[in-house]
Amino acid sequence: MHAERSEQQAQPHRTDTGRHAQTRLDRRTRARIRARSFGAWTDGSASGLDKARFCPILCAVRDSTTGVLLINLGTPDAPRPPEVRRYLREFLGDPRVIDLPAPLRVALLEAVILPFRPRRSAKAYAKIWTDAGSPLLVHGRALANALAKTLGPAFHVELGMRYGRPAISDALDSLVAAQLESIVVVPLFPQYASSSVGSALERVYGAAAQRSNVPALRVVPPFFGDPGFIRALAALARPILERADHLLLSYHGLPERHVRRGGPTCLRSPDCCDALGGPNHACYRAHCFATSRLLAGDLGLRDGGFSTGFQSQLGRAAWIRPSLEERLGALRRDGVARLAVTCPSFVADCLETLEEIAIRARQTWKQLGGEELELVPCVNAHPGWVEALASLVRGC
Repeated sequence: MHAERSEQQAQPHRTDTGRHAQTRLDRRTRARIRARSFGAWTDGSASGLDKARFCPILCAVRDSTTGVLLINLGTPDAPRPPEVRRYLREFLGDPRVIDLPAPLRVALLEAVILPFRPRRSAKAYAKIWTDAGSPLLVHGRALANALAKTLGPAFHVELGMRYGRPAISDALDSLVAAQLESIVVVPLFPQYASSSVGSALERVYGAAAQRSNVPALRVVPPFFGDPGFIRALAALARPILERADHLLLSYHGLPERHVRRGGPTCLRSPDCCDALGGPNHACYRAHCFATSRLLAGDLGLRDGGFSTGFQSQLGRAAWIRPSLEERLGALRRDGVARLAVTCPSFVADCLETLEEIAIRARQTWKQLGGEELELVPCVNAHPGWVEALASLVRGC
């Protein structure tokens, strides 16, 4: 690429000619030129004149606008039972979330969950709802705007939700309408799980496949260990740790049966998540513990200064442990009084952080005799996270 730029700069009159010629070429012709000329570069058969002739066209194609599709889980349209019921029906009706045979899943949803849970959940949402709307959506839009500014005009950023609005299909429509060369898909879930990343990608691929012109898609992989992500988490945690005795890293829980599919060693021994790689490279729980180790290392925390737990258990099935409740009890028995809690499986503050941790877990902690429990904000649109995300997009 450096050689290409040097030759381009040495022959400015060729650059101008190439740019005018490029405007008269349709996309298919440009693609053929790009493929032919790139092949000549890589096998060494192109002459210096050929390189000078094609370099302006190649640079113009490579500088074409790229789409970025940010995907988060979703949120109801309002903190009222009807809107929450509609959201939960879509969310919990996903076979990757409740992985039961369809008749059992529908029966559970319609007879057990939806008659009661929407009213309770609506009350919880009402406690955290803002004048601007759902915190998850507010932070998601702020992130999309900040990322667009950081990436610059060569990128077109859209936000889509796996459940609810704005829908992934609508966001994809906007990107396709912009006639982009390619789209970078960013599932905003740091650790891989079939019920989050897997479900989001399934929806994206399905929506893309319905189009006559299927867009070229690239996917940012799980970023649970990305240095920029870890640094942003640490920057938010440091000021709160100055007044805390211990850091609890609380991740969204999963049923054990989901995690066992992550690899042949998953949940087969007590130390199965102490290292990551090989058989457990796609294990959600192992990803979480890897994030914990990296964040603790960045913060300079020693063993005993931090711990990991899993929240948001639903139903009677066995879920991965230790649970949030187990951790809170154990920490109080160990004499911890002032507790900081960070939630590294969420990139945006939402119901699970603002209500489940900052309200309910704090009440539980005080009932256990704890002095204070303070929530570390999610990365949201923190400048360090925006820069890290921009790097992930550019490198995809």
